[in-house]
Amino acid sequence: MPKPRILVIDDDAGIREQMKMTLGYDGYEVSGAATGQEGLALAERETPDLVLLDIKMPGMDGLDVLTRLHSMFPALPVVMLSAHGTPSSAVDAIRKGAADFIEKPPSTDRLLLTIQNELDRARLRDENRSLKQAVEVRHQMIGESAGLAQVMAAIGRAAPTNATVLIQGESGVGKELVARTIHRNSKRSRERFVQVNCAAIPEELIESELFGHEKGSFTGATEKQVGKFEQADKGTIFLDEIGDMSPKTQAKVLRVLQEGEVERLGSARTIKVDVRVIAATNKNLEEEIEKGRFRDDLYFRLAVIPIYVPPLRERPEDIPPLVRHFMEHFSREGNQRQKRITPAALEALQRYRWKGNIRELRNTVERVIIMTGSDTIDVSDLPENVQSPPPAGGTASRSPDVLPASVETRAGTLREFKDNAERAFLVAKLRESGWNISKTAEVIDTPRSNLYKKLEQYQISQETDG
Repeated sequence: MPKPRILVIDDDAGIREQMKMTLGYDGYEVSGAATGQEGLALAERETPDLVLLDIKMPGMDGLDVLTRLHSMFPALPVVMLSAHGTPSSAVDAIRKGAADFIEKPPSTDRLLLTIQNELDRARLRDENRSLKQAVEVRHQMIGESAGLAQVMAAIGRAAPTNATVLIQGESGVGKELVARTIHRNSKRSRERFVQVNCAAIPEELIESELFGHEKGSFTGATEKQVGKFEQADKGTIFLDEIGDMSPKTQAKVLRVLQEGEVERLGSARTIKVDVRVIAATNKNLEEEIEKGRFRDDLYFRLAVIPIYVPPLRERPEDIPPLVRHFMEHFSREGNQRQKRITPAALEALQRYRWKGNIRELRNTVERVIIMTGSDTIDVSDLPENVQSPPPAGGTASRSPDVLPASVETRAGTLREFKDNAERAFLVAKLRESGWNISKTAEVIDTPRSNLYKKLEQYQISQETDG
């Protein structure tokens, strides 16, 4: 492990030599500079871990050097030294960014303790920064498709606001990533992001988990508990799988949205909270409302900004960058040399209909990396069901073998051809089902909400057919 580098900037040669001897004996690598200009040049060349800086020097004084150092290295700890320290000069130095202020001649114990403390703080800052960057990479949204671009555009519009957001899409499409990206780009990004999986918490505990409880409020409540809404005060709460929430809990969540207050179980006192709510579900909440399982007033409160995340099979162009991202991640995590994947294997991954979406793809990539002995992943290394996937939903979900001639004649570009082909396919399937939207969505294996979007996009209706 390299020795920490200390730069001493002081016009007193005796002080510089004393520091070199004292700090060198304690395991530090020490260099010295007699002037501010010399110290700045040395700092730029050697990038020290900490600077000891005299406040009174001829020419450029210590406070000017401090300002220049922090413009060059904002996170560099600088400890000021002074033989004639005054409270005002100490306050001025701290205000300009000094880590500490020590009077000369410093006691050895005080000097070593200050240096160790500041180096520890700097290391913690670096570790926190690295962890934050690692979290951001882990929660990065990867892809190049038009569908993902629409999601990112919606995130860009939603993030700066305090509006509630409802994220819909199948399991594994990345709804949590969308929620985290909204929070990370919001004005609340420095506050907490609290996640609650509503489907994973038993019915009898969900209210206590969300709103908290007082000691003795129910059997087993041996201690007071602060609920998730209170924990998320000033920040964001992400209610995942909200479609599985009971009607009783839905009513209480609605109250939080309307009144901005919670009431712990066993308490008559209300507590004000300032929380942004982002919810997600893989259920069609409009159908749940029709069946009496979800409150329409809560739905309208949540869906101020609705974001639909399309399944992976509708954006196959996102699969190659996702695969490469996962391969890099697992190679780095396992400290292994990164493998390469053949174009044929990538094409097979793109053909496969990922029912588990990105989560299933991630697990498949991890499995293949572990199980493949060579440095190259080919089609034969993929799971058998991915190598030769069965037709999705039988013949009902395949595109027509012959497209209307008008599809080809109307198309001037590849994009126009794809749009025309998709429109013709949808019209054909709607006719087969007698224009029953729910049945058509089931036959072609897509959420009803997505089918409605396609009908609107292509201006398809039974009235315009024929």
